[in-house]
Amino acid sequence: MATHDIAIIAGDGIGPEVTREAFKVADAAAELFGFGLAKTEYPFGSQHFLDTGEIWPDAAFEEVKGMGALFLGAIGDPRIEVGKIEYGIIARARFDLDLYLNVRPIKLYDERLCPLKGKTVEDIDMVIIRENTEGAYTGTFGFAHKGQALEVATQTMVWTRAGVERAIRHAFEVASTRPRRHVTLIDKANALRSQDLWTRVFAEVAAEYPEITTGHDYIDAACMRIVNTPEDYDVAVTTNLFGDIITDLGAMLQGGMGIAASANLNPGKVSLFEPIHGSFPQAAGTNTASPVAAILAGALMLDYVGEREAGAAIEATVVDLFRSGRLKGVEVGDHPTPEVGDLVTQALRERVSG
Repeated sequence: MATHDIAIIAGDGIGPEVTREAFKVADAAAELFGFGLAKTEYPFGSQHFLDTGEIWPDAAFEEVKGMGALFLGAIGDPRIEVGKIEYGIIARARFDLDLYLNVRPIKLYDERLCPLKGKTVEDIDMVIIRENTEGAYTGTFGFAHKGQALEVATQTMVWTRAGVERAIRHAFEVASTRPRRHVTLIDKANALRSQDLWTRVFAEVAAEYPEITTGHDYIDAACMRIVNTPEDYDVAVTTNLFGDIITDLGAMLQGGMGIAASANLNPGKVSLFEPIHGSFPQAAGTNTASPVAAILAGALMLDYVGEREAGAAIEATVVDLFRSGRLKGVEVGDHPTPEVGDLVTQALRERVSG
């Protein structure tokens, strides 16, 4: 029996609550499909920092490097300056583990979840590949005359040909596994002239995949199209900053932040899986936040570590629960947090065991 080493950082706010339900489902899948999950839980997050002064000790980080996957619940606490814990955990994982791909499936499971009029489940089924370690988020920023009337702030966007190419190539590889076989490049090369690098590399990689059709949108046009005609998109690839923005827009099309899951990948190495919602500290401890996104992040994690049948079964179970009306939605108050985990676990057992 295969056993997968999983690191867990439940984190802040609602993170521990939704993580608990995600692994309630993942553990059931392991039992049903015959594999093991060797889980190591770490206490890192804002409260741990307030209690100890440490964010993510090097020894623990080295442990995680040797594992199959890292699951993150949520990070962020208003008691600590913005970005401190986020940069110490999320950014450290992305940069120091070289998680150069952010993969965001945007899939509508049930029409009643979509805020757009007249859109069906066939219209919203895309994957957005976001380059995850370069661009505006590399940490190359600074201030001059800070706090003075003539203060200057700078943030430099940095791209490498190698970084751009590996993100674009992954988008084509993903498209080759999907029926439509189409990749759209999203950039702003008409205004940000350095992004001509993206345009040129995209054309070079596309030439290696003649069976895949391509498109090109500037980010402003893409924001309009993803709302007006989301059916235009199959696989899209974009920069770190633009991907951060447009994938949240896409999440709303599928039903909200409470349903959207994310994979941060370095293929073949330890990678990070998380629900994309924040820590929602106002709801912490109330068991009112939906764990659907965390459960689906767990499905992505299982797929990544080689348990594809289990991951697909979890996603299919969630789809069935929405379409049957047993899952009403992902808004606060739709269901108590543990109830969702119990519903998915029971339905998963019924699906697999009959």
